[in-house]
Amino acid sequence: MAVTSQPAQSAQPTDLAQLLRPVVRESSVSEVAKRLLDHLSAGNIRPGTRLPAERQLAEALGVARSSVRGALSALDVLGIIEIRPGSGSYVREGTSEFLPRAINWGLMLGQRRTQDLVEVRTYMESVSARLAAERAGDEDVARLEEHLGHMRDAGHDVKAFIEADIAFHLETARIARNSVLSDILHSIRALLQVWMERAGDIEGTVSGTLCEHGAVLDAIRARDPEAADRAMAEHMRMANERLRASLEAESEAGTGPAGR
Repeated sequence: MAVTSQPAQSAQPTDLAQLLRPVVRESSVSEVAKRLLDHLSAGNIRPGTRLPAERQLAEALGVARSSVRGALSALDVLGIIEIRPGSGSYVREGTSEFLPRAINWGLMLGQRRTQDLVEVRTYMESVSARLAAERAGDEDVARLEEHLGHMRDAGHDVKAFIEADIAFHLETARIARNSVLSDILHSIRALLQVWMERAGDIEGTVSGTLCEHGAVLDAIRARDPEAADRAMAEHMRMANERLRASLEAESEAGTGPAGR
């Protein structure tokens, strides 16, 4: 994921290495990632901080460098850190806002867990669309039209497209007027957003997503709960297919968690 600015180094790389203790469990990659996250959530590592080198982390934790490398790669995919070739690994800005939700969902998302989340989201989104169709007013529909317009206007700007996509779904949940449903969907999306960005290059993603959102909007505009449910379920099915294609591509290339 592209970062427009280079955060200043707010701590020396050796600081974290001095805080770490050896990992004692078998699943080293998971344990290394969780240990790093413990320090992130405790405020021991501030946004913009450059993490210690792989060798230092491996020595501090008593694990192989391959375990450290796998853990850092997983955190990079999840948007917690940014790996800059030739420079090191840095804690992303805004991480403190993302961490509590991510930790609650059990951060180490492999392909299976990601698919489980997508499955849960499918049902939640369908209920959200159904309720939105029942409860939407003209102003609500106008806001959905605006979000869809932003998606169309994004062009090849993947980040802008995804932001507008998420805004459309959050607006749908808001229109449904169910705070619990909205909160759950928001939490799930916080974890899936990075994967959505990975799927942005899959052929047909933009055109397909626009068409699917248009069908959801049409059903909500018509105040047709059944049609809204069906349209959202179809969108979720296609989004799941695109996500699976992305994960499989990363696995084959050895660039994603499933490929490690």
